[in-house]
Amino acid sequence: MRDFPNTNVIAPSLLAADFANLKEEIKMVVNSKAKWLHLDIMDGVFVPNISFGMPILVSIQPLCYELFTDVHLMIVQPERYITEFRNLGASMLTVHYEACTHLHRTLQHIKSEGMQAGVALNPHTPVSVLEDILEETDLVCLMSVNPGFGGQKFIENTVEKIKKLRKMIDERQLKTIIEIDGGVNLHNARKLKDAGADVLVAGNCVFGADDPTQMIEDLINA
Repeated sequence: MRDFPNTNVIAPSLLAADFANLKEEIKMVVNSKAKWLHLDIMDGVFVPNISFGMPILVSIQPLCYELFTDVHLMIVQPERYITEFRNLGASMLTVHYEACTHLHRTLQHIKSEGMQAGVALNPHTPVSVLEDILEETDLVCLMSVNPGFGGQKFIENTVEKIKKLRKMIDERQLKTIIEIDGGVNLHNARKLKDAGADVLVAGNCVFGADDPTQMIEDLINA
């Protein structure tokens, strides 16, 4: 796996891309200053929406080899598909705390397949639930909107959650990185970074911009 930045990262979310023009949208990300691509997998059960599935990932895999592919599973029983997502080129595989009965085992399985392992928390879930699992976690994704749909308004309490989580990580001297997913834009990017976030997932903010490449750079420089 190539060396990729893990601080001040903008991860464009493919869910917000123009699916009729997917090849060009991914090329834009590859040619931008973004080194990550965020892929949301939804099953219509864990969240009230269905996104793209494995056939799409198969088709875009040749286009993404230069990117760190950040796969976010918003599905029930994600442990069933760990090997499949490894085979599809996932660099980071993130599962939801709320969807995993045996979270420790699931994270170990992800790592055993050669991927980095992430845990996502819904807006109502406190960071304290990670007390006994943080050492096993490469990334924590704090949902700053209710998962399932793009374009939602940012939940302001997320900033305090970032600060609490950053304190937990720093006190233990861990390398766990913090990712924020939902409602990220130029108005809150600096605030999120100042609170301790390392990776900002940006969907509509990037793909809905007049100049997506410039928007990515502006978010990095915010």
